[in-house]
Amino acid sequence: MTSAAIAIASDHAGFPLKSDLAEFLRGQGFEVLDLGTDGDASVDYPDFAIEMARTLKDGKAARGVLVCGTGLGISMAANRYPWVRAALCHDVTTARLCREHNDANVIALGGRLLGVEVARDCLQTFLTTEFGGDRHARRVGKMTTPPEL
Repeated sequence: MTSAAIAIASDHAGFPLKSDLAEFLRGQGFEVLDLGTDGDASVDYPDFAIEMARTLKDGKAARGVLVCGTGLGISMAANRYPWVRAALCHDVTTARLCREHNDANVIALGGRLLGVEVARDCLQTFLTTEFGGDRHARRVGKMTTPPEL
């Protein structure tokens, strides 16, 4: 159990999975900051990626969960911000490695591609895996502060 806040957001295609994962997180003792959407009416996923980036930048949450139909679009939109490291995960191995090697602070999931149990397993792994540091820290630093082109 923890009292740490986790931000969660989705578009309309990810709404059902987002709702389930929010309840799952609450059951684990997390405070959940639900950034929307609130139903299955069509919305634009970049708007929710922006809300996630804003929430992380403001320090209201240290980690986040994003869900759209595939997880692709919403993760791409979120990764425009240098303080966001959103990783599209489809199994516990990618969830573990995105934390160990990449210090991901946002997990992105495909609501139309993953079953609820797999998504819960990915989220649990994401939340319980620590960053490996060492040689990975150098690489993450290069992503956080990219060189001028």
